[in-house]
Amino acid sequence: MEHSKQTQYTSNEKTDSGDSGSVLNGHFDGMVKRPAGGTGRAAAPQPPGAESGSHRPAASVMESWREERTRSVEDNEMSLPSLAAAYTTILRGLGEDPQRQGLLKTPWRAATAMQFFTKGYQEKIIDVLNDAIFDEDHDEMVIVKDIDMFSMCEHHLVPIFGRVHIGYLPNKRVLGLSKLARIVEIYSRRLQVQERLTKQIAVAITEALQPTGVGVVIEATHMCMVMRGVQKMNSKTVTSTMLGVFREDPKTRDEFLTLIRS
Repeated sequence: MEHSKQTQYTSNEKTDSGDSGSVLNGHFDGMVKRPAGGTGRAAAPQPPGAESGSHRPAASVMESWREERTRSVEDNEMSLPSLAAAYTTILRGLGEDPQRQGLLKTPWRAATAMQFFTKGYQEKIIDVLNDAIFDEDHDEMVIVKDIDMFSMCEHHLVPIFGRVHIGYLPNKRVLGLSKLARIVEIYSRRLQVQERLTKQIAVAITEALQPTGVGVVIEATHMCMVMRGVQKMNSKTVTSTMLGVFREDPKTRDEFLTLIRS
């Protein structure tokens, strides 16, 4: 990322292409995807949060959080030799000798590390949330703030790190608190841009819980701005996504923003 700014996503945001069923980093961002065994009837394109909170028909809720993982443990094992070979090529291209003592195992270490940095591709949101959604008559704001986040800039393959703040207004269902951090982990452990990461977290919570509203704020440092390029050591990027009542009601949004800053 080459900029530092605050980005406000709205529920009226349009998709990037005419293909309403397109996938955005393993995340559907358009047409409702029916689970297996559904009616098969086509639904109109519906962005998340287009209708307020509990008034949204269940059929209009996208099912991207149920999408299959794009990489398995077996895939890791099969691709490790080719990844290590690629790192060997990089070392040679940098003018190093991959055969010298300090670098003999570096390609394998780097390949294994990169697989860990991107382990979010191996996980599905549904595996995390299925046993942690509880019926509860609670309609006050739930906030988990200062969730540590580590990701990889997809433009330069260098780290992004910072904090995530999540709030939602339940609609008769609540989520185990630790699962909010797990959602952050799944989406951040991929090649990312911060704007998309913010939106994916908010949409996943909306799809899973169908709450009255969701707010997500991320504050992060991008090493592509610190180690290279403009080299601004103290720059931070702040992005936000507000859905449902967090978008529609200024008082609710202000309450959330005040609480995460306290």
